[in-house]
Amino acid sequence: MTEIGLGGWWDGTRPSNRRGGRHRRIVRGASRLGLLVSTLPRPHDPIMLCLAAVLACSALFWAFPAIDLAASDAFYRAGAGFPLSQDPLLIAFRKSSDLVLALLFTGLLARLVWRVARQGFKALAGARRSVFLIAALAIGPGLVVNGVFKSWWGRPRPVAVDMFGGEAPYQTVWRISDWCQSNCSFVSGEASSAAWLVAATVLIPARLRPVLAPPVVLYALLLSLNRLAFGGHFLSDIVLSWAISGLVFTVLYRVMVSAPGVATRARVRAWKGVSWASARTTPRLPL
Repeated sequence: MTEIGLGGWWDGTRPSNRRGGRHRRIVRGASRLGLLVSTLPRPHDPIMLCLAAVLACSALFWAFPAIDLAASDAFYRAGAGFPLSQDPLLIAFRKSSDLVLALLFTGLLARLVWRVARQGFKALAGARRSVFLIAALAIGPGLVVNGVFKSWWGRPRPVAVDMFGGEAPYQTVWRISDWCQSNCSFVSGEASSAAWLVAATVLIPARLRPVLAPPVVLYALLLSLNRLAFGGHFLSDIVLSWAISGLVFTVLYRVMVSAPGVATRARVRAWKGVSWASARTTPRLPL
């Protein structure tokens, strides 16, 4: 016969419940810690790579501004400015990006509206990549590049610099000046939009990505270099635009696409661990 202790508990049962509850708390804590660690950036992580690219490119163009000047000078002709900016084919090529962006954005938005109309807002959970791309376009090229950098930094474009027929002095990267009041050179908005087109390849099925992604990347690179040929941006504007946009995109992708999946898997593992631990630690009452 098992003795009855204070409070009506079986003496053999109460300590076991305490041990079981403590074990469950440890498992939950370890699961949360593992989730946190799994989402932290590592040296080979895309976020860290993009951040390193921003820092390395900034240091390069800051230390060697002649790279900027030489790249723009390759397309400049004394007395004619930047003649490629008058080329009808290159002008049409530049305008094609507006059509491509409009079609892609409209398609993404229409797809989301259709899914929400059929399934309600819960459908957004199954369309994380589309939501990510819309947010990335709004935050990257929209807010960060055009809303912050191009509005505040005041870097004059190559066509406005005295070395290329303008009146303003050349300004190095990250130097805030008053030589441009709005829609300035640092960094390139069109290069940022081109980088977003590359990010949109996440919608391509994995088996088709090796075939379809390279033409998209080539198209985006040529759109960016087109701004250099037109005298609209320095090389550093384009390179840093890609790096900064890449950093924004990878952070958003981690938060909106990758991290929810990691959290779900961690919760499933934690639940299984708690269930297994409970099955082992929960005592059987004497019959």
